[in-house]
Formats: sequence, structure tokens, C-alpha cells
Amino acid sequence: MKPSKKNCYLIAFLCVVLSAALAVKTPLFIELLEAKAFDFRLMLRGERDPGKDIVIVAIDDESLKKVGRWPWPRDKFATLIERISEGGAKTIGVDVLFAEPQITETSKVIDAIKSDYGRLKVRDRAFEESLARRGEEDNADARLANSIEKAENVILGFVMDVPTIYEESSLSEVPDHVYDYPFMIVREGVLNMPIVANRAIIPIEELISSAQSMGHAYTYYERDGAIRWEPLYVKLEEFYYPSFGIEVVRHYLGLDRSELSLSLGEGIMMGENFVPTDESGRALINYAGRTGTFPDYSASDLMEGKLAADTLKGRIVLVGATAFGTTDTHITPFAQLHGIEKQATVIENLLKNNFLRKEEGTKLLEIAAIIVCGLIMGLSLPRLRAGGGVLLSAILLLVYLFLIQYLLIRYRLWMGLLLPSFNIFLLYSTITTYRFFTEERKAKDIRNMFSSYVTERVVNELVDHPEMAKLGGHRSEVTVLFSDIRGFTTYSEKRSPEEVVPILNEYLAEMTKVVFRWDGTLDKFVGDEIMAFWGEPLPQENHAELAVRCALNMMDRLAALQEKWKTEGKEPLDIGIGVNSGEVLIGNIGAEGKKMDYTIIGDHVNLGARVEALTRVYNDHILITEFTYDKIKHLLATDEQPQGPDDLKGDLIAHARFKEIEPVKVKGKDQSVMIYEITGLKSGES
Repeated sequence: MKPSKKNCYLIAFLCVVLSAALAVKTPLFIELLEAKAFDFRLMLRGERDPGKDIVIVAIDDESLKKVGRWPWPRDKFATLIERISEGGAKTIGVDVLFAEPQITETSKVIDAIKSDYGRLKVRDRAFEESLARRGEEDNADARLANSIEKAENVILGFVMDVPTIYEESSLSEVPDHVYDYPFMIVREGVLNMPIVANRAIIPIEELISSAQSMGHAYTYYERDGAIRWEPLYVKLEEFYYPSFGIEVVRHYLGLDRSELSLSLGEGIMMGENFVPTDESGRALINYAGRTGTFPDYSASDLMEGKLAADTLKGRIVLVGATAFGTTDTHITPFAQLHGIEKQATVIENLLKNNFLRKEEGTKLLEIAAIIVCGLIMGLSLPRLRAGGGVLLSAILLLVYLFLIQYLLIRYRLWMGLLLPSFNIFLLYSTITTYRFFTEERKAKDIRNMFSSYVTERVVNELVDHPEMAKLGGHRSEVTVLFSDIRGFTTYSEKRSPEEVVPILNEYLAEMTKVVFRWDGTLDKFVGDEIMAFWGEPLPQENHAELAVRCALNMMDRLAALQEKWKTEGKEPLDIGIGVNSGEVLIGNIGAEGKKMDYTIIGDHVNLGARVEALTRVYNDHILITEFTYDKIKHLLATDEQPQGPDDLKGDLIAHARFKEIEPVKVKGKDQSVMIYEITGLKSGES
């Protein structure tokens, strides 16, 4: 294994370890970004239909115009409760806190009269009874309590005060009535980190006594101010209190308080339905959409009898303020919602048990995704070019995005987006950067070096296997081909440069195509001479065969050019080709920093050039040495071996034959070298 690939694997391993460590212990800023990304994914999911079980009666701007400014007198609320009850609502949830008795102008006068009357020494029973009766008639709290009691289905909310981490937590005196409403059955869980309150603000005693139950309305804000979680229970002293939504649903389902069972840090059993929570007793709210998703009606329309008789029948009716300035709006994934709309969403989630889920197991799935992507990219990126790496990274990212969005829509499961995506980006960027400064730079050097010598396919092969591009110099067996135009000096002297250069360029271009067609390495042009070789930079076992095939193909192509030149009125060119095989020295040779050429040198190179010169002596077009002949003789035909179909020994024999010329003494060689003529066949002719 190449060191560069080992380093890529090490980089991939470190990226996976870092991403997995962040998934196990996620920094707060990443959690915040993840929450924002989750909001966006919920918006992509789109709004959903929450059904018709829950109706909101809103104290809206129109109600304030018609009934009066906020806060309303309690008798107005009494009238509203009566109208809702008359409409057949099954459960009424009032998300308005009546923490203090209502003080009216009449009650102030009566209190003043009582104070003055108490200082008098006379007593008038009739006056005292009349004064008391008048006070009772003006007691709006009593009237509201009476309306709540008659309805027999009203659930109230109360406030839990939970100190922040920056506030000192000191337990305030707890009102006695609160002790009537905690969970009756509580089981210890494996992990319990409840939200702890230090005081409770509850409705006045008259209203509590008249209502069916009450639940806390504590709102859990995240660091960005958004509301994504609902605390289904809060701890006060040693007791655990259910939320407003829990109590509304319990009453709607007809469950007794004894049928609620709390498993700390795990969830709440409501009859036969188990609602899971996290270790803090929170559930992830599955918002249905923007304002107006739930059916809502103006309180003033209801009080004026404008609604159809069966509008509220059998439903959960939630009463809350939505008018401008009467209540806070909450940031949610879709939009800002009024508190009563958030309560409606929680109650719908409880009824259908369709809270979103963010479980500990999803963290393991995220880590598994990080590891799988790390394996795929770590093994693939070192083998891919930059474009392929981008494509692979994009595919993995899109597949993961599709997977987590599918899990969200189909199974309501929140799997993290950022860290697995960050892992993909980190893997690609680090490995690609490393390769750019090592392998890609080397690949660029190889391309710059060889693109003018060999075909694109060979260049790509060298890039994929850079160890084959031995530029430092080495010995190797190759086959070299020299080609030269006969009489070109005389030809060029008789013509202008404007005539010579175009025909020479045309010839060289066509011959270069032939060399590349047979996977040759184009060494150089020396005037009208072409030098090419086979066997390097990529090993070619059949380098001699490829060189001879190229020589034959060059002659065929030259014949076509000659016909073309004749039709153009130009004098045709003719060439001679010499081919030799043997060991040479090959490498990047030249002046460092000035000019370097990838070339071959040695006796066998010189021999090839001298054999090419002999083509003019013997008036042959292609001559090969005995060293090349020994490597291809099993593919060629002799004069004694006719080219009949029964005598074919290889596919080259059908296109050419060879003829022994004679041993020749070549300058630089002590022994003579046998040379052979190669001729192409056309229609069985030599």
C-alpha cells in the first residue's frame, strides 16, 4: 500500500473520531444550530391537519372591542364558560390565571361602608343583611366559581416558577391546595433529572374548589427563545405535578387521577397509553403549523350566540387570550404562536400520542452514520479524482438528508443533521486537501510531463499509478521506431516555407495520430524525423508487435496522404521506417530548471536510427532488426510461408510479411546485425 493512501486512511479515521466525539458530547453552539436546522426541516415537512377534536375560543381583538378592555371582569368569564358548557363541550381548559380576587368599585364602597358602620354603636339587622346581600350580588368571583362548578368539566392552569441557573433557588411557601394535584403514582426511573420549581402561583380558592382539576402551565424556553419541548411534569418539593395538557386530556378521556402513572425520566402511562418523555420529563412538540391551524372562534361571537349549536359539542374547548397586548407569543419552528395555540398542539399530541421523538438511540444512529460515511469516503476518496470525490460526497449527503427527513416524516424521529453532514464535509475537505498537496500535485506534474508524449488513456493510467512514472532514470527493454522523410532537404530547398510547413505539419499530425493509436510514446520531432518508442512509461509485454503494427499503419496512412496530395497538385512525400528492440536508459533528461525531456538513450536507440537510414540504401520502407524479429516472428509470414487461411499464426500475419535482407555491420557494433524487411499486403500482393 502506498504511503499516501495510508495517510488518507489515517485522516479519515481521525475525522470519524472527531465527529463521533462531538456527537457524544455536543457543544452548546452545535446544539443550537442543530435546533435551527430541525426547525427548517419541520417547515420542509409542511403543515398537517390536527383534526377537529380541539377548538380554541379566543379572546381576540374583536372580543375586546365588543365586550370591553382587558382584563375582563370575572362575570364576563362566567358568561363565557356558561355559553361553552351550553354548547356541549366535553372538556373546557381555561388558560387564564385568576390568581387574586376581583376588586370592583362597588366592593370598595361596601367595604368602606362596613368599616364606617362598624364604628357606630347602633345595630340594624335589616341594613346589615341588605349590605351583605349586595356584596354577594357584586361578587364576580363567586359567579365565575358557580359557572365553573355547574359546567363540571373545567380544567384550570397554574404557574410554576422555575429559577434559572443564574438565580438563587429558595423554596417559597406552597399553597395548600397545590398538594391536591400531584401524580398519585410515581415510579423511580433509571435517569431522572426533573425540572424543579421553587414556588407555585395558583387560582383563588373559590375557583379551585369549583374546577375539576388544574395543571401547571410552565413554558420551557430554549437558549434561542424558541419553544420546542413541553414539560409534562414539574417537581415542587417532593411532589411531581402534571401539566395543564395532561389534566385536560385525562378529563377528556374519562380517566381518574389514579389511572395516571409517572415513571420518572421515562414517561407517563395514561390508562393504556404510554407517553414517553426525556430524562427531564419533557416531550418534543409536534407542531401542526402556523396560527389558525386549529379551529378557533371569537369569544364575543360565542357570547352573542352567533355560533352553530353543535360547533363545540363533544370537543375540547380551550379558552385563552390572543388579542394584541394580552399575551406573549412564542417562537416555534413554523411561526410565532399564542400560548393557547401551543397548549392546543400539546393536547393534540397527547391525544394522538404523536409527539416527535429524540431518543438516546438516535445518537447511536448518528454515530453509525458517521462511521459508515467515514468508511465509504475513506476507502473511496484516495482512489477518486476531485470531480468523483465531489460527486460521492454529494450523493452521501443527499442520501443522509433523505434518510433523516424520511424518518422525521414517517416515524417522527429527530436524527441530527449537522454532525454527520459535517463529517462528510470534513472527510472530503481534509482528504482532498492532502491529496492536492501530495498526489494531485504529483498527478499534475505527470500530466504536464507526459501529455505531449502519450495518449490521454496512458496519462490517466500513470496518474492512477504514479509509481510507474519513473522519472529519475532506469533501464528498461523497449522497442524504438524512427521515421524520416526521404529527400526532404532537397524537397524543402525547392519550395517556399509557406509550402513546406503546412504539408510537413499535416504529415507529422497524421503520423502522431497513428503512434498514439498504437499506444506509443512520442519522444520527439527532429525536423522531419519522428522518434517513438513502446514499453514505457507503462509496461507493454507486446511492445515490439505494437511498434511494427504502428509502422505498417503509418505506411497505410501515408498512402492515403499521397493520394490526397496528388489530387491537390502537390508532390507526395515518402518515408523510411526503422524499428529496433533492446535495453535502453530512460528518464527525464536535460538541464534542471531549464529544459527537461522524457526520453530514451543508449546503443539500441542509436541502432534504431541507423537501421532507419538503411531503408534508403535497400530502397525499403520498413526495416527491423533481428532483436525485434525475435519478438514477433511467430506473428509474421515468410516468402516460404504463404498467407493462406490455414497458415495464419497470428492476426498480424494477415496484414504483413517479412523478408530477410542480410547481416549488416552497423557503426558502434562489433558484430553484424541481421535486418528484415516488413511489407504490407493488399489483396494478396506483396
